[in-house]
This record gives sequence, structure tokens and C-alpha cells, in this order.
Amino acid sequence: MTKPFRIEDLKLRAEGVSALLKELSHPNRLLIACSLTEGEKNVSELEAEIEVAQPHLSRDLGRLRDAGLVKARRESKNVYYTLADNRLSSLIDALCNAFGPKSPIGSKAKTRARKS
Repeated sequence: MTKPFRIEDLKLRAEGVSALLKELSHPNRLLIACSLTEGEKNVSELEAEIEVAQPHLSRDLGRLRDAGLVKARRESKNVYYTLADNRLSSLIDALCNAFGPKSPIGSKAKTRARKS
């Protein structure tokens, strides 16, 4: 794999990228971002798909919105969310592909959970 940037260039952006990854480090927020790569969704759709209680979902959506990672649009009583940046969509797609159901990391985590 070739490096797209020199390390000196990456040093300038490392703090911002680290902050972005920190926001995605919680499983609920990562699942929200993965779901939103498919397009705009309202809270009810996200709640049903991710299977997270509405108060937790609202908290995590608020955190993602405050971080500038998702955008909200109100239509009547519904609030619809989308990813705020195409680069985030590309990152999430890469994470989902790398660590999806066929990933050995996912299998190890499930095995550890069953042993506990």
C-alpha cells in the first residue's frame, strides 16, 4: 500500500482526525454513522434499525451533530439526519468493509463475549 501523504503533512491533521475517531469510538455512534451511509433517516428509522433506546440514540445523535459529523433537518414533527461530509461516508464504508461480519476482529470479540 502506498502512502498518500508524507508523515509531515499528516502531522498537521492528526489531532483533527483523532478527534473524529474519538467521536466514532462508541458502538452506538459508529452504528448510526454506518446506517447514515445509506442516506437520510429519521430517529424512528434509526431506532428500529440500530435497536438502541430513543434516549441513548438522541444523546449520540446530539454528540455527532455537535461534532459536525451529522446534519439535522426538521420536517413537521420528524428530524432527519444525514452525514455532514462525504469524506466521513468514505471512512465509514472503509471501516464497515474492513471490520464487517467476515472480519476476524468481529469474530474474536463475539467469542470473548460468549466466554464471559
